[in-house]
Order: sequence, then C-alpha cells, then structure tokens
Amino acid sequence: MPAEEWSAESSGYRHRIRSRMLVLLALLILLVAVALFSLRIGSYPLRISQIIQGVWTTPDDGLINHLLWNIRLPRTAAALLAGASLALSGSIMQILLKNPLAAPSTLGVSQGAAFGAACAIILLGSGQTFSTGNEAVALSSRSVTTACAFGGAAFSIAIILLIASLRQLSSETLILSGVAMTAFFSACTMLLQYFASDLQVVATLFWTFGDLGRAGWQENGLMALLLLPTTGFVLYKGWCFNSLQWGDEVARSLGVHTSRLRLIGLLLTCLLTAVVTAYLGIIAFIGLMAPHLIRPLIGSDQRFLLPGAALCGALLLLVADILSRIILAPVIIPVGIITSFAGAPLFLFLLLRRRVS
Repeated sequence: MPAEEWSAESSGYRHRIRSRMLVLLALLILLVAVALFSLRIGSYPLRISQIIQGVWTTPDDGLINHLLWNIRLPRTAAALLAGASLALSGSIMQILLKNPLAAPSTLGVSQGAAFGAACAIILLGSGQTFSTGNEAVALSSRSVTTACAFGGAAFSIAIILLIASLRQLSSETLILSGVAMTAFFSACTMLLQYFASDLQVVATLFWTFGDLGRAGWQENGLMALLLLPTTGFVLYKGWCFNSLQWGDEVARSLGVHTSRLRLIGLLLTCLLTAVVTAYLGIIAFIGLMAPHLIRPLIGSDQRFLLPGAALCGALLLLVADILSRIILAPVIIPVGIITSFAGAPLFLFLLLRRRVS
C-alpha cells in the first residue's frame, strides 16, 4: 500500500476512534445529568445544591441526608447498575449467539432466574412477608435466592445451547426456543404457586415485578462487584468479540478459543441476570433495546459497542424509573411495566424487519 493511502487509512481510523469516544463521553455526561434529575424528583423535591451538600455529609445528618442516602441514592444506583448489567448481558448474548434478537428476556433467561428465585422462596423458605413499611416482602436468605436464580438462568441457557448444537438451528429458531423456555418456566412458577401458601404466593408474585425500590446498598454493592469485572473482561476481549462477527472458523484461525469465550461470556451473563432478577425482579427488554439504540451511533466494533450499550442501558432504565415515579405520582409503577411497554414494540419491529430482509 502506498504511503499516501496508508496515511489516509490511518487518519480515517483515528477519526472513527475519536468519534466513538465522543459518543461514549456524551452518554456519560447525559447519564450524570439524568441521575441528578432522578435524585431531585419525588414527593419532597430537592435542589441541586441540597443534593451536592447531602452527598458529602453523613446519612444521619437531617431529613434531606436521610432521604438521599436511604431512599433516592440507592434507587438511582440500582437503576444504573441493573440497566448496565442487563444491557451488557444482552450485547454479549447477541454477539455470542449471532442473533440481534437475543437478550435475557427473549431467551427465557430472566424467567429462568425468576423460577429459581421462586423455588428459593417457596421450597427453601427464603421469603418473608411484612405488613408494615414500604416493602411487602423481603428475603431472609439472599445468597440462597441468588444461587437458585443463577441455576435457573444457567439451565435455560444450557438447554438452548444444547438444542442449537445438536440440530444446528438457525438464529431465528433460537428465539423460538427462548419463547418455549419462557413458557416452560412460567408454567413451572405457576405450578409452584398453585401448591404454595397464600403468603408464599404473595412473595413470589411480588418478586416478579421489576421494582427498583427494594434495592439497598448491599444489593447495589453485589451488582457492582459483578458488573465491574465483567466489563473489564469484555473490554479485554474486545478484539476476540470482534472476530466472532466473521464466523467461528475465522476467529479460531486468529487464535481465539471460541468455545471457551462463549462459555465464559454466557456464564457471566447468567450471573448478572440472576443477581438483578433475584434482587429487583424481572426487568424486560433493556438487554434488547440498548445495543440496537447505540449501534447506529457507535457501529459494530465491540470494544466500543459493549461499554456503549452498558451506558445506554443504564440511561434507559433510569429514564424508565423516572417515568414510573411521575406518571401516576404519588403512586410508583413497577419499572418492569414501563420497560415492557417500551420494549415490546421494538422487539416486534426488529422481528418484522428481519423477516422482510
């Protein structure tokens, strides 16, 4: 290649990198602005100066600090962490399964995690019911519930991968397999509820709602503990994820262990989905919407698409939570309802577009 053409290619590559970095920076700035707005709104409105002052003081120092540290900050942090976790999981699933419709909610992973949590609540007694306070149900053993939720999510992924490997199914058929797994886990959950006591039914029904209000600093800490290393892993393996877009044979010829990468990636998505579902309930379609909304701005380079999808997912869930609090204020709608209303039309649009093309 002549020096002039090489210089032009190099300049174009640097320009694309800068533009993608600017998109990520703009997303981050927008996310901070929306987070501040989320902390402001509520039955007791706060000013920005009060928020900044409250963040730098102790939680027990007055009403405003108590409101920030015990209610609004944990809720906002849960929206950011859960949205990023679900969006990152959806992006990883789409590249590993080579299907733009793959997501925790469309492959039955979220429903499998919910069934595992229901088993922990009903069969192992990890749920408790309270009649006072803001929460109707709390978990007595969060580790047991999380472990069971992870088992249900992993079982759903294992069945889908087994079917795909045995029959060499198309990517569209994988989605139908996910629909079947969703129906199966929903039926299993209803069967458990049929033989459960009234209090256990209330507990399982409560945990199927996607609600950010039940998250505290302990739950947010665990979600962050899982999200940060997963983000580091996908950034470190960015070129490997890029090679999968050209096919497994090309990726293996470049030295990528495709089977190991797919196994680790899907296990991480199962763990992230299980923890979010066990703590917050089913929050659908964030993992589907975020990658498709950010891809036109960033492109298909997974080094930028994966962190961009995580930021976009955090922003989507935070906006959905704001809407859930202001639509019928002072009544707070479970955020899972808002995301389902927004995600279902997008899913149908993507499905129809793939069918037409």
